[in-house]
Amino acid sequence: MEQHPIRPAPVGAATGGVSATQISQYLTFSLGDDLFAVGILAIKEIIQYGQITDVPLMPAYIRGVINLRGAVVPVIDLNARFGKGAMTVGRRTCIVIIEVETAEDRQVIGLMVDSVSAVLNIPAAEVESVPSFGVGVRAEFIQGMARLKHRFVIILDVLRTFELRELEGADWQAHGAAAAAANAGADEPRCAAPLTAH
Repeated sequence: MEQHPIRPAPVGAATGGVSATQISQYLTFSLGDDLFAVGILAIKEIIQYGQITDVPLMPAYIRGVINLRGAVVPVIDLNARFGKGAMTVGRRTCIVIIEVETAEDRQVIGLMVDSVSAVLNIPAAEVESVPSFGVGVRAEFIQGMARLKHRFVIILDVLRTFELRELEGADWQAHGAAAAAANAGADEPRCAAPLTAH
């Protein structure tokens, strides 16, 4: 699974000189009919959906693990995480690799998404508070809502959504050999995505 690097654009240049402190960059992706966003600083890379090794005794939203250049990475089914059932893998399904940093540790996690959209510069002034109903995602998972043309983008709170206690005690290295064997000899496909900030 070949690395697809994220190259954030200079924010001031992309937004006509607006102060960078008032603008944040987000990677947007689709999940069903909804558009979500994660802060670009949490993104490590994007890979195409490939072989995933099952891990026993894990919640349904933890799809399994992948071997990413020798590192064992747990993969979360976002649809299941949001209580909407398991995702159906399609032609454009990708795994977004993020890094969640807590006070004690850093955890690299893969997120299954239907497709990756673009990197957007979103001014803080355009981010609205979380509505109390009608979103379909638990409010504590949401950092805010941003309007993009005729639809809303749900900005996820990375720490609350992906700081999973189920991941802390798991011996991922115990599953690393199985994941490596499953991926042995397989090409690492690139997940095509328009990653130009705008």
